[in-house]
Amino acid sequence: MTRSLQAVAYCRPSVLESAAGGQRLGLETSRGATPCGVEDHPRFFAGFLTSPQASAAGLLAVADVAAARYYQRQLRASLDPVVTGNGDRLRFESFSGCGGVYARLDVLEPGLDGGEVGHGTTNVDVNNPLREALSRIGTDDPLHLRVGPEELAVTTLDGPVVEKKVPLPDRWLRGFAEAQVIAAGFDLRAELPAAEAVRFLRALPRGGARGTAAPRWVVPAGRSLRPTTRAVPGAVCLPGSERLTALQRVLRHATALRVYGPSVGSAAAAASAWEVVLPGMRLTLTLSPDASRGFSGEGGVLDALATDEAAADAELVSVLLAWEPRIDVADLAAASGLTAERVRAALIRLGTSGRVGYDTAEAAYFHRELPYDADRVERHNPRLRSARALVAAGAVALDGTVGTVTAEDGHVHRVRDEAGVLSCSCLWWAKYRGGRGPCKHALAVRMVRRGTAVDQDMGRVDGGAR
Repeated sequence: MTRSLQAVAYCRPSVLESAAGGQRLGLETSRGATPCGVEDHPRFFAGFLTSPQASAAGLLAVADVAAARYYQRQLRASLDPVVTGNGDRLRFESFSGCGGVYARLDVLEPGLDGGEVGHGTTNVDVNNPLREALSRIGTDDPLHLRVGPEELAVTTLDGPVVEKKVPLPDRWLRGFAEAQVIAAGFDLRAELPAAEAVRFLRALPRGGARGTAAPRWVVPAGRSLRPTTRAVPGAVCLPGSERLTALQRVLRHATALRVYGPSVGSAAAAASAWEVVLPGMRLTLTLSPDASRGFSGEGGVLDALATDEAAADAELVSVLLAWEPRIDVADLAAASGLTAERVRAALIRLGTSGRVGYDTAEAAYFHRELPYDADRVERHNPRLRSARALVAAGAVALDGTVGTVTAEDGHVHRVRDEAGVLSCSCLWWAKYRGGRGPCKHALAVRMVRRGTAVDQDMGRVDGGAR
């Protein structure tokens, strides 16, 4: 498994301290992207949180996920959370070390008071002493939040004094991207009022996640949810209920629970999103289809990555982004001259480099720039690399709606096109039936049909004839 060390540096540790008339929470930022370019320690907000206890609990929940591995727990976890300023809100995001849980706390305009929200994205320091201090907040005394260094420190910093280095596997990067693509296919399936939400979540089993149990399903029943053993219409998969543990942090402040998922087409396990509505905030956990199966192998981004058209479109669309909290596809289509379908494909591609996320509550993408070299997601995606190698080797032959692919071991696979959906005779397709994206043979056929040119030396797709 390819991995590298990701270094983050802060000018000082984040801290919660007492002050006259309340408490002050200083969250230190690392190097990140802003409208003015890359800055070492950008400053996004200085003002008050309108719901201090709920805010502290939400931040702890996001930090819990960042530090957690719900599968193979003996291994190290992942990065500090990511913070994005979108002009009218702050978003705190994290991804579990096992690659199967994505968390995001959206602190909306009603949750902030007394300060303008900047634009940009970077990591934010959440250290153990800060976690302990946040967990002790017991009153709703005024809580002042600063995201970024003190005004004086901005001009007097001699250099970072806190540095962290953590392993960053390629599958972790791919998973972060896949989580956004999968969530874009969700719809709201159920909404529970506060009392029912608390009752349901507290009744969930909290056993260890081993990925061996059959998928658990829930279905709306009046104002609550009831378990079911079958994937009936309207059901939502709850894969590894112990992975919702972080939501326990905020239950006393919850006003509702919203559950999102895809349309149920088979009994196969599916991803889902669980959103707790808080005063002026939303906390969302998105779960992969299985505790032992992270988002990185779901294949939702492969079609977009495999086209020249999406690459050029993504470059054009990226110029038009400005840290919008809600990206309007129609507006982007009008501004870029592209169709709405091509804009959506471009957004998927931008998601693979961490440049957009997806908000299930608003059913819209939002702009952010994750602070790592996520171009590796495309370069090191194994199925994509294999498909390019097949194209470069001349292993694909087309005959009408059928493509013939001669694999490296000499086996011949048939790829059929049925109304734009490709199926293959390989074992991968037989096992997953397209449920985890296209196989390498289908990808290779799609590349050839679209006239994608493959640079054999660089191992990448170049702009060829369409």
